[in-house]
Amino acid sequence: MAEPLLLTLDQGTTSSRATLHTASGQRLLCCSAPLTCRYPADGWVEQDGEEIWISQLTALQQLEQALTPEQRRAVVAAGIANQRETTLLWERQSGALLGPAIVWQDGRTAGICSHWRQEGLETLLRQRTGLLVDPYFSASKIVWLLQHQAAAASAAANGNLCFGTVDSWLLWRLSGGHCHATDRSNASRTLLMDLERGCWDPELCAVLGIPPEALPELHQSGDAFTTIAAGLPFAGVPVQAVLGDQQAATLGQGCLQPGAAKCTYGTGAFLVSNTGHEIRRSSQGLLSTWGWSMPGSSPTYCLEGSLLNAGTVIQWLRDGLGLIEQTEEVNALAASVPDSGGLMLVPAFTGWGTPHWDPFARGLMIGLGRDTSRGHVARAALEGIALAVATLVELAGDALNAPLQNLVADGGAAASDPLLQAQADSTGLTVYRRSDLESTSRGVALLAGVMAGVVPGLEAWNQVPGEPPPRCFQPQLTPEQRHHWRQRWHEAVRRSLGWADQDHEHDQS
Repeated sequence: MAEPLLLTLDQGTTSSRATLHTASGQRLLCCSAPLTCRYPADGWVEQDGEEIWISQLTALQQLEQALTPEQRRAVVAAGIANQRETTLLWERQSGALLGPAIVWQDGRTAGICSHWRQEGLETLLRQRTGLLVDPYFSASKIVWLLQHQAAAASAAANGNLCFGTVDSWLLWRLSGGHCHATDRSNASRTLLMDLERGCWDPELCAVLGIPPEALPELHQSGDAFTTIAAGLPFAGVPVQAVLGDQQAATLGQGCLQPGAAKCTYGTGAFLVSNTGHEIRRSSQGLLSTWGWSMPGSSPTYCLEGSLLNAGTVIQWLRDGLGLIEQTEEVNALAASVPDSGGLMLVPAFTGWGTPHWDPFARGLMIGLGRDTSRGHVARAALEGIALAVATLVELAGDALNAPLQNLVADGGAAASDPLLQAQADSTGLTVYRRSDLESTSRGVALLAGVMAGVVPGLEAWNQVPGEPPPRCFQPQLTPEQRHHWRQRWHEAVRRSLGWADQDHEHDQS
């Protein structure tokens, strides 16, 4: 009899993937379909919800067509991992979308968030949700859509409105419009869930002006969500796990003990550290968030630091500046020079996340000289990502009352040796990279497998048969060199803050 197989839908910002893992943790097959973002104004990032679904559907179709009949019969459960905070509204009766999908990176709601702070809501929101008042999170995106999409406001008035993050939208489509649900790892990113009680907060909905009846049903991360509807790829397979992509990657990297930490280098960069069954709070801009949970057990919580731009920086070198033709060429270009030549690149293209939470910050390069070359720009871009993450590592150690001991890396940009060497140099930590960088799909497949009873526990995939040992990157700078480098970095970051806001004030004068 064939080994049981686990299907994952990994819906990201720039692509949708469908992956099969064996019950022993080996990645068997993966298919991918691209997804585009639109940038209609400075700081705005949006997608088409129908394109999100079609992209994911295409990946599923490609994967199913690649299977033998025996493999198809062996698929026992599915899980969903998704870009978080991205916000969609649709009609409950028809399923028609009500406006664009406003992406997690989008900063158009800075004015709404500023208004909430002026009303004195930040303390309440932080205490209840573990988050900060920022355009990053879903609540202000919902309010913006209700204010600017007449059909959405009408649907809300008639009790015909559905809100969802991307996981909810996929569950709706996979179930044929019967399942309006989410899990608590995604719900904890909306500014609407009470983190301690694990439920939607009616008081927050009331003060923010969001109809609670539009919110999806809350589930544990591992749970019986729905069954894929007839006529779709993998029809009849039960969906038994849903996780936000960063929580899924944390689980997939085996960060199961308090203090264990990973950093995912994808579209953005996200440092997540496990805090066990205790909610740990930070006064320095880290977020307290739901990690994962299963019925009958206590939830695992995490602390997270968020950098809004990482892989986008490399894309910008390719598409914006034309310095490279393929993203992987950045590594050779960065290695063509011994250092950055004093150049620093601050990757705040769409604002700054942790620790500043400044939607008006913008990227900059500082230290340009007559001898600055393409190689220096490429190296400074990778170092800028690493230096930004180094701040997150330091803050996580402060919040946990113990410095992090090491760091595991994943995500597409983690394939870059110069990036991970810069990460080791800027933090003083050993950085580990597994041979399989797709830890997001691995994490949600693991949870689905445990729920389906074909994987014995969350620790089962810490050692995957046949997987080579991780690559290690050791720091090569002295503490004095590291301190000087990071002091210069902090000065560069300071100059990037509030840039768009200053420009707006200039325009109005």
